[in-house]
Amino acid sequence: MIRIRELTRAYEMGTERILALRGVTLDIARNEYIAIMGPSGSGKSTMMNLLGCLDTPTSGEYWLNGEEVSRLSDDALARVRNREIGFVFQTFNLLPRATALHNVELPLVYAGVGGRERRERALRALDRVGLANRVQHRPNELSGGQRQRVAIARALVNQPSILLADEPTGNLDSVTSEEIMQVFADLHRGGQTVIMVTHEPDIAAHAERTVVLRDGRVESDSRGSALDPYTPAAAPEPLAAAAGAR
Repeated sequence: MIRIRELTRAYEMGTERILALRGVTLDIARNEYIAIMGPSGSGKSTMMNLLGCLDTPTSGEYWLNGEEVSRLSDDALARVRNREIGFVFQTFNLLPRATALHNVELPLVYAGVGGRERRERALRALDRVGLANRVQHRPNELSGGQRQRVAIARALVNQPSILLADEPTGNLDSVTSEEIMQVFADLHRGGQTVIMVTHEPDIAAHAERTVVLRDGRVESDSRGSALDPYTPAAAPEPLAAAAGAR
């Protein structure tokens, strides 16, 4: 699903040039559950922005479902983002005066989906995260875990290829965090590709694969949880070799 080759991202800070990513190469298959970890300044937030088509690389290639999105215009990137990626953020980002149902419907409103279909899809998404009995509740009537479930349902409602979660348990206590991790595990078992950015090893342990970034490079890439001994993942195949194999 995702093929990244020698991806770099540089930022100009006055006269200083800062390299946030330094030649990252990575493959992510459909239906993988992957955690991206690293200390502050490792490049994981930059990686999330690039994977989510919120930013473009300085150099290198990013292919998503066979399309080289690293070379698209901002408008084209927005279309890919709306079609392919569902975002879950640490701060939920829900409309406070809207019901859970309306919050989940919102992406479909922007996509021009009709009222009946919009409601049906939002109800299905809320049911998938265990909130079928809370559809008319507003955020201030929900617990922190329930608010995050609404945010996950909103991310799912467009049936994205990728569910991209940025520190999804950062504002939750440990018990509620485990509940949210169970939601992600259930979605993954149902066929959803999940990419989670986190700095917490116990949260990353729920993923099947862990990529650790340090100083803008991939330090390790392991199958199994972040708390298991590292088992190196297979090295990504060069694009030229892959094209030749096809």
